[in-house]
Amino acid sequence: MRFATKAIRVGQEPDSNTGAIITPIYQTVNFVFDEISRPHLFEYSRSGNPTRTALEHCLAGLEEARHGLAFSSGMAAVDAALSLLSAGDHVVASQNIYGGTFRAMEQVWKPRGVSITYVDPTDTGAFGRAIGDKTRMVWIETPANPLLQLVDVRAVAALTRPRGITLVDDNTFPSPYFQRPLTQGVDVVVHSTSKYISGHSDVIGGAVAVNDEKLYERIKFHQNAIGAIPGPMDCWLSLRGLKTLAVRMRQHEANAKAVAVFLSQHPKVVETIYPGLESHPQHELAKAQMDGFGGIVTFRVEGGNAQVAKLVKALKLFYFAESLGGVESLVCHPATMTHAVMTREEQEAVGITEGIVRLSVGIEDVEDLIEDLEQGLGKC
Repeated sequence: MRFATKAIRVGQEPDSNTGAIITPIYQTVNFVFDEISRPHLFEYSRSGNPTRTALEHCLAGLEEARHGLAFSSGMAAVDAALSLLSAGDHVVASQNIYGGTFRAMEQVWKPRGVSITYVDPTDTGAFGRAIGDKTRMVWIETPANPLLQLVDVRAVAALTRPRGITLVDDNTFPSPYFQRPLTQGVDVVVHSTSKYISGHSDVIGGAVAVNDEKLYERIKFHQNAIGAIPGPMDCWLSLRGLKTLAVRMRQHEANAKAVAVFLSQHPKVVETIYPGLESHPQHELAKAQMDGFGGIVTFRVEGGNAQVAKLVKALKLFYFAESLGGVESLVCHPATMTHAVMTREEQEAVGITEGIVRLSVGIEDVEDLIEDLEQGLGKC
């Protein structure tokens, strides 16, 4: 099956009891046992639930993975991947990662005895130079939040695979529609399913996809032991969103391309960052390892917070809000929102300045979106 067919069919056979085409919401805590020590297919919804299983199978199919695991949030999925580490282990991570992941690494995992080295994600050699005897994991995010730098996934995998180092990739921005890292040498894929996978800004969720059986068993154990699992309704909403992922991602990308071209030609925009523009320094890499360029566009204006404040107040269609990947267009100020956990010095070290604005371009009529940006920039 091809991608769009998988999104609608994998894990979602008609209900065997009723013939219902849509996967039921199994809103139950427990399940009847056949006899002592012999549960039926499911025993307790923290350990497994039919609606969640359907979502996990579908996610695995889309990522071309053997196994999928659903979590209560993207950060729960991040934590589950990091649970592969022990005190004394070393991680090499892209310096450009989601602020919540940076916070988890710095304030949760470092105090537990895990050391972390951050490197320039665009420099493959930097990963190799940072790897040491105690390195057990390399963490990448490509394209990165919010500056859309890319990691050469195959090149980094060529460094980690021979050494037995687990390579983890946060694939939230491109979604499995535009990128499937497991096919490029990645060991663990992480998602915030709140974003493109669910697609409608109405459910919080996360996911992990893996091929290796041992990694799957370890992460699944963490999922059950800690219990950061999504409820049946959340899983059902994510399944509902997945059915239209292919058509949504095509429209997100088409709109984002048009918005990026507009911004790149606007006199009040200092810099436009979008992998689909030939001006992006890694445009060729994006074409080589992605099937499209996604729906996120980042740009920079002069004047810092004051000018950004004028812009977001003037915009009518782009809602000023956290998150991304919904059908509606959003505008975000990373320095005070997604990456506020970082100090000013840490932000500037990775290129996040006050003038950076991130757009999650929705699927509205793109002419309306461009007109909104035109009038908004006119107030700066």
